Amino acid sequence: MNFERSAQLRIKAHRFIPGGCQTYAKGDDQYPELSPGFIVKGKGCHVWDVDGNEFIEYGMGLRAVSLGHAYEAVNNAAYRQMQLGHNFTRPASIEAECAEEFLGLIRGAEMVKFGKNGSDATGAAVRLARAYTGRDLIALCGDHPFFSVDDWFIGTTPMAAGIPEAISRLSVKFKYNDLASAQAVFEQYSGQIACMILEPEKEVPPAASYLNDLKSLCEKNGAVFILDEMITGFRWHNGGGQAYYSVTPHLSTFGKAMGNGFSISALAGLRDIMRLGGLDHDRERVFLLSLTHGAENPNLAAAMAVMRIYQREPVVETLWRQGERLRAGVERAIEDHGLERRFAVIGKPCCLVFATRDAAGQPSQAFRALFMQEMIKRGILGPSFIISYSHGDEDIDKTIGAVHESLGVYRKALEEGIEKYLVGRPLKPSNRKYN
Repeated sequence: MNFERSAQLRIKAHRFIPGGCQTYAKGDDQYPELSPGFIVKGKGCHVWDVDGNEFIEYGMGLRAVSLGHAYEAVNNAAYRQMQLGHNFTRPASIEAECAEEFLGLIRGAEMVKFGKNGSDATGAAVRLARAYTGRDLIALCGDHPFFSVDDWFIGTTPMAAGIPEAISRLSVKFKYNDLASAQAVFEQYSGQIACMILEPEKEVPPAASYLNDLKSLCEKNGAVFILDEMITGFRWHNGGGQAYYSVTPHLSTFGKAMGNGFSISALAGLRDIMRLGGLDHDRERVFLLSLTHGAENPNLAAAMAVMRIYQREPVVETLWRQGERLRAGVERAIEDHGLERRFAVIGKPCCLVFATRDAAGQPSQAFRALFMQEMIKRGILGPSFIISYSHGDEDIDKTIGAVHESLGVYRKALEEGIEKYLVGRPLKPSNRKYN
């Protein structure tokens, strides 16, 4: 493939934009040297780069596009609303309509406020929990990679430059699926924990009753139980991971797939907590979510269209079915090449990722780069195997064929040395202390 125009545009992008793009996970260090640098359009699960190369895409906008790119029903809903205006001096009626639609899906929630990004919602959840409990410390799951761009989370990562140590000390960690770990946090910081925040599931499912047991532990210790559903929401179940695992959090946060690429997020929860961000109480006011573009009308219209499509069509069922088709094909390819200990596909079928290991069995960014490089050569672009409603059987089958061929190269690189096959440098973790 020819990436000449991408290479030219990359120079300009890095001159004008720190990192060359707006999102670290989309940066050049996350992709092999031989890869498309810039996408110009997408339709369904296919995308085209500035050089005219076409790819089947996985990852789908960091999981934000669950239906497919340029999905007509969603775009049309946003366009119709756009003709009526984007933003007014007083609330728009669509705000109440979208809230009612959302709460009809997320059954345990009683109130909701909308934001633009996931960090808007998780940051507001943490602030609300602190106000509700009168406590300062945040307990977050150390096994889940990302919660927010806010200081309370970034200060716990290797990329903590610019964040006061005093802020970082207000966040502590517990282990997923380890109730004793959470109990130890409550014992060590007795009466100080405002909330515990975690995803319902990452690649490892929760142990039986773990989520409900953790909620009970929070209630016993006077803390707020928060589920971050940015990934599980609108993938695991129409009602999110909380519906899938039959647990009702005190607060939960949504985003990504709920707008099919349009910028929208949500903080939802119990009325007794959420009302502190409103007008019907006599406690101190909480600056919950108050954003100039927090209720941008076309985005709310897009979200309503997404939610209605989910209720009308078998979106989640299709994500699971097509993901399972893909998983089975990838696992056959792994077995064919004898790579069971060197390459793996993990996670729920609706949200599959892959893991790469070197000849010594250690996690390898170099082999990750090699696998992605070979997939790109075969018309498949993606840092994962995360699919959309638009991935049809033909797309899945072509991907499986590309995986089989790419793993053949992977096998040779293990035997002969990766430097013989990888063009350029390995990838790097996006959240690291130094470049």
